[in-house]
Amino acid sequence: MKLSVLDQSPVSRGNTPTEALRETTVLAQEVEKLGFHRFWVSEHHSTKSLAGSSPEVLISHLAANTKRMRIGSGGVLLPHYSPYKVAENFRMLETLNPNRIDLGLGRAPGGMPNVTKALAGGNSMGIDNYLEQVNELAAYLKGEDPERMNVRATPLGSTAPEMWLLGSSGASGMMAAQRGLAFTFAHFINGFGGTNVVDKYRSRFVPSEFNETPKTNVAIFVICGETEEEAEYLASSLDLSILLIEQGKSGDGFPSPDEASSFPYTVFDKERIRENRKRMIVGSPTQVKKQIEELANAYQTDEVIINTITHDFQSRLKSYKLIADAFQIDEKPSS
Repeated sequence: MKLSVLDQSPVSRGNTPTEALRETTVLAQEVEKLGFHRFWVSEHHSTKSLAGSSPEVLISHLAANTKRMRIGSGGVLLPHYSPYKVAENFRMLETLNPNRIDLGLGRAPGGMPNVTKALAGGNSMGIDNYLEQVNELAAYLKGEDPERMNVRATPLGSTAPEMWLLGSSGASGMMAAQRGLAFTFAHFINGFGGTNVVDKYRSRFVPSEFNETPKTNVAIFVICGETEEEAEYLASSLDLSILLIEQGKSGDGFPSPDEASSFPYTVFDKERIRENRKRMIVGSPTQVKKQIEELANAYQTDEVIINTITHDFQSRLKSYKLIADAFQIDEKPSS
């Protein structure tokens, strides 16, 4: 089974976005050494807790600072942008890093309505035309001229980025199936119904020039400690952070476990935390390995993307190292 990484460049309270992006770079280099398959970065806007606002720029930096691991977006929020310009960005990345670039696409706003308005220059978000945008982007990536305007996405080349549609509900899964694209279910966003979505994707998949058969993976929050107690302590920070985000109180970054232990939780808060744990795997290396394998089996996939957020970077890095050791992964460079 392949293990991959989704990193959102989290900004812990007391740290800066500069430190968060430096940590993302170090993390990419370290997990490549550990044998992880791919490394994706996300797109979020106008938030103090996540530093990754421009995946294209960050991908270029990460690809230049790693050697073989696939680097990509998880994902570019296509409805905000011109498919042509996205295609050119990723054709450039692919030309600089052949056979290493993934283009994961999402259709979420990526922020509050004012953010959407700012990104679109005052225009409305084109979510109703998402499939049309995906088709146009796919054509440009292949060197075609979909609008018949004698326009092609440059630089042209013999390879193209690997395209993925990302989703936390059925709509993106059906679009991926219809277009013959690979599909990622964001279990870390929605812990309910994902296996049904992926089953429907497979049953309705239409072979394409991108994929002859269905191709899937699943992304989930994972926090691994040397012991279950250590993992629970570290995860309390993420528990509180998600709770505060749900309440519109995300604040200035991810809280520490000590802050989480002293937080005055209500009965409702504790119930929300229990529900949100369905989006996470937390435990010792043995427990985490078992639960990741069960998750992969439930989704019938051979790849799990791990998103680990802890208050301090060393705990985040240690979590990935413990998981790599538990699975004994050692992915060799392709010839």
